[in-house]
Amino acid sequence: MSNDTYTMIEGVLDQLVQMPDPQPSLTDLANSVGLSEFHFQRLFKDWVGVSPKKFMQHLTLEAAKDRLRASANVLDASYDAGLSGPGRLHDLMINVEAMTPGEYRKGGKGLTIYHGRHDTPFGVCDLFMTDRGICGLEFPAGDKSSRVMFARWPHADFVEAPSKTRPFIDLVFSRSAVQSVPGVLSLYLGGSKFQLQVWKALLSIPSGTLSTYGDIAESLHMGRQGARAVGGAVGANPIGWLIPCHRVIRQSGAISGYRWGETRKLAMLGWEASYDGIPQIQKRAAR
Repeated sequence: MSNDTYTMIEGVLDQLVQMPDPQPSLTDLANSVGLSEFHFQRLFKDWVGVSPKKFMQHLTLEAAKDRLRASANVLDASYDAGLSGPGRLHDLMINVEAMTPGEYRKGGKGLTIYHGRHDTPFGVCDLFMTDRGICGLEFPAGDKSSRVMFARWPHADFVEAPSKTRPFIDLVFSRSAVQSVPGVLSLYLGGSKFQLQVWKALLSIPSGTLSTYGDIAESLHMGRQGARAVGGAVGANPIGWLIPCHRVIRQSGAISGYRWGETRKLAMLGWEASYDGIPQIQKRAAR
């Protein structure tokens, strides 16, 4: 997926946020990025697999509220199972290994971290991994993601190795690969005990569903008053997309609060909703 395609999509989503009409016409959307309707629709469908109109329907406030309601029963079961089991990304199993407190305090001493920069459906990303699993996935602004990781692991040995990280990018972001080649992906996480609990709870949120900060706090037996603390841990998530903090929204249905940009969060949510489909969420919730 070309980064130029995502840049166009991001421009469209930025326009949507500013437009008073929640469902602008195809002509307005195409004009906003300087394309003909035909080329705009074709490029959009190549990116997400559905028409722009269908995609935008998933991004309204009412759609978000509907998804929260439809997700409730699914999430109750997912949180119960997910805190003791592996996460899932479609058919891709995700196993989590947490650093010991002693390893975490060393700041990466003795650790080799391989990294590479790659195009994804949501723009360029930097993937960081060790021999024990992926430890970072950032959507960079300049060299910011590298600086974030260097600060997190100041004593690690960083090795640029895009050929080593490329296969994981293909697996994580390719819908066809995820559908047809089930596999296991390992994450190697370093953080406080509370952060690790929250990140594992995030892994329990299935694709196509939404949760709130209060819901996660309740799943950790903190009560809804723990939502602010959960928000801090969500914001510190080092592995974008794979640890799906983008699936957490406000109780009101408002989509905000994503450290890689709210527009990218909208793109991810619309992409997943278009892929999974609201009827599928409701069907799972009814079981």
